[in-house]
Amino acid sequence: MQTPSHHKLHKSPLTQNSSRLKTNGKRLKPRTKTKPKRNFPGKISSMDKPIHTHRFRYRCSITKLIFCWFTILLAFFFFFLLKTPSSNANRRVLPSRSTWENVVVQSAKPRDNSTGHSVLVTGAAGFVGTHVSLALKERGDGVVGIDNFNKYYDPSLKRRRSDLLLHNGVFVLEADINDSEKLAKLFRLVKFTHVVHLAAQAGVRYALKNPASYVHSNIAGLVNVFEVCKSANPQPSIVWASSSSVYGLNSKVPFSEEDRADQPASLYAATKKAGEEIAHAYNHIHGLSITGLRFFTVYGPWGRPDMMYFSFTKNMLRGKPIVVFEGPDHGSVARDFTYIDDVVKGCLAALDTAEKSTGSGGRVEGRAQLRVFNLGNTSPVPVSEVVSIMERLLRVKAKKVVVPMPRNGDVLFTHANISLARRELGYMPTTDLKTGLRKFVNWYLAYYSESKR
Repeated sequence: MQTPSHHKLHKSPLTQNSSRLKTNGKRLKPRTKTKPKRNFPGKISSMDKPIHTHRFRYRCSITKLIFCWFTILLAFFFFFLLKTPSSNANRRVLPSRSTWENVVVQSAKPRDNSTGHSVLVTGAAGFVGTHVSLALKERGDGVVGIDNFNKYYDPSLKRRRSDLLLHNGVFVLEADINDSEKLAKLFRLVKFTHVVHLAAQAGVRYALKNPASYVHSNIAGLVNVFEVCKSANPQPSIVWASSSSVYGLNSKVPFSEEDRADQPASLYAATKKAGEEIAHAYNHIHGLSITGLRFFTVYGPWGRPDMMYFSFTKNMLRGKPIVVFEGPDHGSVARDFTYIDDVVKGCLAALDTAEKSTGSGGRVEGRAQLRVFNLGNTSPVPVSEVVSIMERLLRVKAKKVVVPMPRNGDVLFTHANISLARRELGYMPTTDLKTGLRKFVNWYLAYYSESKR
């Protein structure tokens, strides 16, 4: 029985005889066999190569591909690693000159050009400098800081303050105020309206160890800042930090700006008093508008570790004894403690009431403003009372070691008369010592517990 044509099995052309193939009734010509390639002596054709050779090549190509991709990914990883700045790089290493210049210009821009100031703050990573810079920036002024991050006390605290400022839009350039070229560069980049000069070598006792540092910072550094300011066009108005230490051995209390200040009890006090006389000279000769502020024992969060209240807190929490000085015949040592927020208000008021400098191009066009103010709290507190407040706040009994005050430059008491600052600046402190110390203790516990973590 024959099978119908449409049911015939289809045979592959490779199995059929080429002489029997037909297309549209025509016989196809048989395929001509290709002549095999002739191999040269010593050469193996691709068809003759063993199978494992091809597999080896295949595996090699996959390996090369994986290696190439791995290399590319590794290159991208290192590229982004180098391009992404760490927190240390942001504050210590300037990636390029043009970059830090742009950052300075942006940091110095006030929120409103018509009403805001462009302020250079020296010693910006210091205790008072940090708080003043933050307050200026918060109200809309443009602020640029400069600080040399010296090792008078733990530089890591200054670095943390600098990080805080950077987080709030204030760039702090790491440089010394004696670097004339760097200061002049800043004034070429920005036409500063004001300079708040707070950079100085602080502390009374440290002068016995390193007197040259006081001359370097408090005299030479001050002169260098004045030099750059008098050469600037326009000249900025200057507010700078003097000290209550200038009253020295003056026995008249409370201390008034009209009192004698020519009996310094320490080298630190002498350099600050010398600064006031230098300020008078630059005001008279070059027309610089200058306001000096005599600070009285400033304390508060982010304070200096060398200060009494700071060291008391640290030692009491560690169970270590604290040294309490007393005067002759067991007399009390007292200080006019001034909380940092009150001092900041006084600094900003001095800046806002400062008149423009009158010098230009080496000529003085008129008499320039020259002022000095006390910024204190008007209520001296004995050191023994400070210890009692700290014991209650820390809930720790202090191990007191009472010793006579050494002849190292410290004075027995300070007491500010602030009537002039109240009248001219509207300065009025509002924070009592107990409230201020509570705020400090809260900051201290939070800061150092975070540092340990």
